[in-house]
Amino acid sequence: MPVVIALGAFLMTLCGGLVAQRVTDRRHLVLGLAGGLMLGVVGLDLLPEALEAAGREVFGVPAALLCFVAGFLAAHLLERWLALRKAAHGMDPEERVPQVGLTAATAMVVHSVMDGFAIGLAYQVGQEMAVAVALAVIAHDFADGFNTYTITSLYGNARKRALTMLGADAVAPVLGAASTLLFTLPEQLLGVYLGFFGGVLLYLATSDILPEAHHDHPARSTLACTVAGVGFIWLVVGLAD
Repeated sequence: MPVVIALGAFLMTLCGGLVAQRVTDRRHLVLGLAGGLMLGVVGLDLLPEALEAAGREVFGVPAALLCFVAGFLAAHLLERWLALRKAAHGMDPEERVPQVGLTAATAMVVHSVMDGFAIGLAYQVGQEMAVAVALAVIAHDFADGFNTYTITSLYGNARKRALTMLGADAVAPVLGAASTLLFTLPEQLLGVYLGFFGGVLLYLATSDILPEAHHDHPARSTLACTVAGVGFIWLVVGLAD
């Protein structure tokens, strides 16, 4: 049953990615919406879950927040390192680095595996809990698919590669749900992962996606899409509670 429920997440992820692909003629609006969705996921979904799951503090700071900062710095260092490598080979260091997009999309896939994992664990607790978690996961997997395709494309990857990452992201919740039949993940480790992943997403949203969305485009419509993205995640989180 958890795998069957995860198939809904599979379809919603594909739907989000295909929507992102279809509206390329309004690229700045797509990026503005993606930035808002990512900001909402980080601030309203991932961080609260990470703080609750990780629990303990390290030298007066919650472990989840330390991992959040570590994720932000890791994404920054990876992007700078790849840019410096390109510069060393005589290429423009400011040009988009495809590997950054693939790394970010891979992180989205891992997160989707965790979504499926959450469905499976909730089903073990009870059917009502499973339904609530499944609805939340299915709703925000639209955002996951949308962001996976957008991020992969933004960094200069070909359409075929972006669709491949979208497909992987769609299958991931099903695999995550199926894996709960074999093992469980310690809650503290889950909190550490969520904090780190939140930091990576926030870096991508604030350093690349939102600046690109507002570059040479009217700010009002793009800003409205960003606010709408945050509002959508807020709605999903509220309905899940």
